[in-house]
Amino acid sequence: MRVLVISDDTWHPAEVIEMGLAPLNGKFDMTYIRTAKDILTPEYLRGFDVAVVCKGDCINGGNHEPWFEEGVTEVMPQDFKRYVEGGGGFIALHAGNCFREGDSMTELTGNYFIGHPPRCQVSLRFERTPLTEGAEDFTERDEHYQIAVAAGDAAPFAYSVSETGGRQAAGYTRVLGRGRVGVYTPGHTLAMLSHPSTQKILENLIVWAGGKGEIK
Repeated sequence: MRVLVISDDTWHPAEVIEMGLAPLNGKFDMTYIRTAKDILTPEYLRGFDVAVVCKGDCINGGNHEPWFEEGVTEVMPQDFKRYVEGGGGFIALHAGNCFREGDSMTELTGNYFIGHPPRCQVSLRFERTPLTEGAEDFTERDEHYQIAVAAGDAAPFAYSVSETGGRQAAGYTRVLGRGRVGVYTPGHTLAMLSHPSTQKILENLIVWAGGKGEIK
């Protein structure tokens, strides 16, 4: 399965994502890109079974100008949506969920970012579904994302808890047209990404988003 990983913004360096997802390199054909604005085209995107977005609306870690620019950026949020509706898989990992209310990308992810408290101990709790098979509840230091889930079809499989952030949605799936969308909000720190339960969730999400598994 071919997987495209898009990362790197001012607050979320690509090296964290690339190191954190390295254990998955032997399981999937992984391609990592940073400056998506000058690489992605609709044709290039369609060459992948799953796209994993781990960045916000920022060109890269060294350039805070917007990633999405009408008339310049070849793959806009609506193109990602068409890719999914046509059968592609899409996963919004951590910073892929930092788009604000009213941003076009929220139509695809089904949520918008509210904020997060200072970095703290975050506990992950998983529903017992085939998607979470092999993952166990755990606690790790991370940014505790607070999102508003706007998608009425969101099927939750995980939530997160911290003393300062309360209880938050942490993972859900949705189906758009012939494609599938997965959301997982933890993953700011390498420790969180590298945790065996996160690794298993991401592996399962990729398989599912690529159309190779079902949630019952």
